[in-house]
Amino acid sequence: MKCFLLPTQFAFLYSFVLSKPVQRATRNNAFDSEIAVYEGDILLRRGQRSAINCESCLWPKSQDGLVKVPVNISSDFSLAERSWIADALQEVSTLTCVKFVNRTTETDYVYVERGQSCWSYFGKIGGRQAVGLVKNGCMDKGAIQHEMNHALGFIHEQARSDRDKFVKIMWEHITAGEQGNFGKVNSKNLGLPYDYSSVMHYGAYDFSSTPGKPTIVPVPNPLVPIGQREGLSNLDVAKINKLYKCNCCSSVLPKTKGSFSSVNYPSPYPNNSNCLWLIRIRRNKIFLQFEDFDLQTSSDCSSDYVKVYSGNSKNSPVLLDKYCGQGPLPSIVASGPTMLVEFASDETVTATGFRASYSRVNCGGTFTDSSGVITSPSYPNKYPKNRACFWVISSPVGYKVSLKMLFFELEDNDRCIYDYLLIHDGSRPTSPAAGPYCGTNKVADFTSTANFVLVEFHSDAVWELPGFKLSYTFHR
Repeated sequence: MKCFLLPTQFAFLYSFVLSKPVQRATRNNAFDSEIAVYEGDILLRRGQRSAINCESCLWPKSQDGLVKVPVNISSDFSLAERSWIADALQEVSTLTCVKFVNRTTETDYVYVERGQSCWSYFGKIGGRQAVGLVKNGCMDKGAIQHEMNHALGFIHEQARSDRDKFVKIMWEHITAGEQGNFGKVNSKNLGLPYDYSSVMHYGAYDFSSTPGKPTIVPVPNPLVPIGQREGLSNLDVAKINKLYKCNCCSSVLPKTKGSFSSVNYPSPYPNNSNCLWLIRIRRNKIFLQFEDFDLQTSSDCSSDYVKVYSGNSKNSPVLLDKYCGQGPLPSIVASGPTMLVEFASDETVTATGFRASYSRVNCGGTFTDSSGVITSPSYPNKYPKNRACFWVISSPVGYKVSLKMLFFELEDNDRCIYDYLLIHDGSRPTSPAAGPYCGTNKVADFTSTANFVLVEFHSDAVWELPGFKLSYTFHR
């Protein structure tokens, strides 16, 4: 995704969220007398606090419109930890014009080191700029992004100037000497709403002196959750893009189900657009389906297209390569809890675009190989209770999909309403279906009328049985 400059006026913002107690920065050999610790994990150089709304703290923008931040991750981290850090930074790079790149010879760069606590300098300070991450406290995606957002020039969300309209600070519950972590800044807020879901917001019990007594209570609804660190919120993305004047069309969809559409849908979408939707749920897999689809047709879909990735970047495995024209589009199951949907248009004629919806499923997958095998969860062991699984088989246009059941044993019921299997002639749950099948009934061989098949399996909360195993092949 390429981002270009927006003619917006500079304004400063910040934000954060933790579900565990804050890992405070501690003064050690890495911090000299010129450094002050601010709000638990922000390091400020002498004189910087009075200039906390500074424009000079921002990382510079290149001529190509991208903000390239060189990063070097310490070898003190394990390979798994380095992968977690890289994944957290990749999400920022995917959705904004801030691109974290591997440092080569750059003088100004971020050095991610294993610290005794979690901390970061505020904004760009020049030279080798350290960010500290502790193993037990800062290895979640949102916590890593929290500290890196400090380095980009963001402080905590509950410190913004209008916070008292949205949260109440329970001063009586704050540990003695920690009240300074709950101050406010005379901030410009980028014209964006307060964000309870920001990775830059404190958790409800941070710095609490008494277990079970919150230090921050949302108002007017005290039940609003704060302190998530699953990853950037949609407003976190908007704040980065606005602070750094990026022209990026990108959104985060964090709920377990939802819908989205191309810009202006059902009216024609604009020319020269490039939009991204990152679907991110907490666990399991994502089932995506397109209700409407109408894009300009071109050779190899080189002009306008939709492309879907199983992961949080364009480097992730491709689930659906460039697709254009008019539907139907196959439904898709991601291999994990993240899916990236890309939409692009060129400068020529446009169409009405698309509308899509997604939901969380326990298991399943998308199959595009010419042959393969699909089994119930845990097969040949007994399948778990309370499962909803969707497997989409997608063959090339002009090919059909044939299925053959190799083994089948589910809970028996006259109407097959408890544990059951459906085989859809198409990729949607509303496509015509054979079944439901249950018990030990013979499942007839099946051949699709087109190039998509959806295999759907459900189990309830009672019995667990061996399940099923089926094979598929493509043929003309």
